[in-house]
Amino acid sequence: MNKNFKLEVKHVCKQSGARYGVLHTPHGEVETPVFMPVGTLASVKFVSPEELYDMNAEIILANTYHLWLRPGADLIEKAGGLHKFSNYKGPMLTDSGGFQVFLLSENRTIKEEGVEFKNHINGSMEFMSPEISIKAQNKIGADVIMSFDECPPYPVSHEYMKDSVERTLRWAKRGQAVHNNKNQALFGIVQGGEFEDLREYSAKETVKMDFLGYSIGGTSVGESKEVMYKMVDYSIKHLPKDKPRYLMGVGSADAILESVLRGVDMFDCVLPTRIARHGTLMTSEGRVNIKNKKYEEDFGPLDPACDCYSCKNYTRAYVRHLIRVNEGLGLRLASIHNLHFLISLMEDVRLAIREDRFLDFKNDYFEKFGYNSIDSVGF
Repeated sequence: MNKNFKLEVKHVCKQSGARYGVLHTPHGEVETPVFMPVGTLASVKFVSPEELYDMNAEIILANTYHLWLRPGADLIEKAGGLHKFSNYKGPMLTDSGGFQVFLLSENRTIKEEGVEFKNHINGSMEFMSPEISIKAQNKIGADVIMSFDECPPYPVSHEYMKDSVERTLRWAKRGQAVHNNKNQALFGIVQGGEFEDLREYSAKETVKMDFLGYSIGGTSVGESKEVMYKMVDYSIKHLPKDKPRYLMGVGSADAILESVLRGVDMFDCVLPTRIARHGTLMTSEGRVNIKNKKYEEDFGPLDPACDCYSCKNYTRAYVRHLIRVNEGLGLRLASIHNLHFLISLMEDVRLAIREDRFLDFKNDYFEKFGYNSIDSVGF
């Protein structure tokens, strides 16, 4: 048992069953449910560590695949680990690289030993295995690391998914066997696609390995929200209640709220910063395309209900101008705002859970933005 890592479930909402907790890590405590900004290359795009602290971003994510290619795990280890290398003082998480390899579907070959793929930077052939992924993450040094898994596309046959789940389980055992950084918590990943029997099997077999936390993988890969929620339902009921549950790659407000209702503790997604760079803002009034001409002479804040740095200091008209002319400051201000929006939403979620009114909170939110609980688009 890693004494530096533990989830304390502090309260379960009497109205909804959603849970509030505190995750203890070597680099500080994290209140859950939590949204984790994504810093793919050891940096949240256009946002500094100091700005992340100011918006109370408790834990951020970096990507093993990209860091393994550039600058390399050995260099990060020489720098003193990811925290010192990036000057981020709070808790950090790295994914395994499995999802990024999945995205290279036309340029990779999956074998029992691992995955051979074409480097997206220079075209060279590379190879990643469970052992290589875990050893790289041990060197990179994040507080939480992920097992190396196969993330199948959607849809696939039951037969294909069964073989994939079995391979992911074998890979999980191989990765666990070489994991040697006692300051890190290694999570197992549940796969199984849309198939209830395979989700149950994957979850139960992964739990037998006694990981310090569990991720629900294979979602947000092209399926509808209805199918995604079923994937979560099929997986989560077989996961232990005293360990963190992490839904990978989900960042729309509606999907987060639906998943919190189902007992998820951790979320990550590139959504808020990616749409910000295209001029889309997440606001209390709904989605705003700041490049729209109607904001050309709008000298109000990006979101009247927001107290982030961007909203306190800059207008819609100015940010619209910056993004339209591709000025970096515009991308920064929009990114800061969107991250602040989701982080603030999670603070409201945690308060609603502690006050036993999360179901009302979620229903009011969905009514305000016109979502339904099955296949809403969200933002």
